[in-house]
Amino acid sequence: MPQNGSVTVSVVVVNWNRRDLLRSCLQSLTRQQLNHPFEVILVDNGSDDGSAEMALQEFSQNRAFKLHLIRNPHNRGFCAANNQGFAQSNSKLIALLNNDAEAEPNWLASLVGAFETEHDVGMAASKILVYEDPRRIDKVGHLIYPDGQNRGRGTGEFDSGQYDRVEEVPWPDGCAAMYRREMLDQIGGFDEDFFAYADDAELGLRARIAGWRCLYMPSAVVRHHRGQTLGVRSARRLELIERNRVLLAVKLFPWSLLWLNGAYYLARLAASLWAAARSRGEAGQFPGIRAKLQAALALIRGDLQALCMTPRMLRKRRSIRQIRKLSPRQVRKLILQYRIPLKQLTEQAI
Repeated sequence: MPQNGSVTVSVVVVNWNRRDLLRSCLQSLTRQQLNHPFEVILVDNGSDDGSAEMALQEFSQNRAFKLHLIRNPHNRGFCAANNQGFAQSNSKLIALLNNDAEAEPNWLASLVGAFETEHDVGMAASKILVYEDPRRIDKVGHLIYPDGQNRGRGTGEFDSGQYDRVEEVPWPDGCAAMYRREMLDQIGGFDEDFFAYADDAELGLRARIAGWRCLYMPSAVVRHHRGQTLGVRSARRLELIERNRVLLAVKLFPWSLLWLNGAYYLARLAASLWAAARSRGEAGQFPGIRAKLQAALALIRGDLQALCMTPRMLRKRRSIRQIRKLSPRQVRKLILQYRIPLKQLTEQAI
């Protein structure tokens, strides 16, 4: 990595109406112990709470990084906003940090280390801890279920050192990740049809299909306020998660798994209903018959939206052939290798 004063790392922060959380996020970046110059690209999605004004007033003259602000007139979503940040950056490495997350001082330096020796590493994952209780893990990379539902690895576990070694994971969580510019130039950025949720899994699996790997760096620590985007009990959040897990499978799964998607989904649905009956899992966070009915309707809406968008995903599926390095059999093996157990998926609340 060059050390001649040129910017080698960009950090993209997407913001929408979280001024106080954004302030803490940016303050954490002023404390980064990185020997290379870096910049912060703040993409504001039409905030009306003074977030952008606060960032310019308090951070435009700081000595740690140069701040670039992109202001959108409305909320373009996580995917489009991050793609704007990618386009603004000329750096060899681009990190993402959620506006509701705070990075420990060694975060950037640790992520940079993932790319220094292994040239097929295109992604690096952070150790993301729960802000309110940093003894608990939010995510340390990702896992996936064969119906397209993805979940953070280690979610909800106590951090007792079980994830303290550098190791390969399928892909990082977009809350706090780093990507190689060369990889993004080859495969493209986030799929803007996803808007938000499962977008990092789609980008990560697409990168794996193109032959890129992901390393988990345990010393790259971030603390995350969970559920700040739409809220854990948001029907819109459930709708997007359901829609996007179908779109992910249609776009990227090998046909040998895609034909079985309905069976895997029914198995997960049955397990989720059993967990909800015992007030466990994500469904258990919707108390009462009315709330559970609203959650069910959100899932149905998500499936109907996915059905309408399926032709577009099939067209995108054909374009994947241009970047493919892994065969369909290898992709199937990868998904099953990093398969999250059904009980863990349905009985743990995120």
